[in-house]
Amino acid sequence: MNLHTMKLVTIICEALIEERVVEILRHCGAHGHTAFSVRGSGSQGDRSADIVETGNVQVEVIVKPAVAEAVLERLHRELFKDYAMVAYETEVRVMRPEKF
Repeated sequence: MNLHTMKLVTIICEALIEERVVEILRHCGAHGHTAFSVRGSGSQGDRSADIVETGNVQVEVIVKPAVAEAVLERLHRELFKDYAMVAYETEVRVMRPEKF
């Protein structure tokens, strides 16, 4: 089995900035992403997934390490100060690395 080490970048943010996050992903070299509505609580209080406009989304993307670094840097520089969000990376091993 041929597995390659990549990064899974997970971004949890306000739904209203999902398009901007996806734009950053594309600009940094990501070839696709997965997004879904999420709910939870934190320093900004409770967030429900019932009302899309005021809810949160979770965006996940598997990318090469250099792309993960670029994505996290841009998110930090452009969005963190103005929006409730968290982003993190995890090392993953994937098959079919040519898709990423």
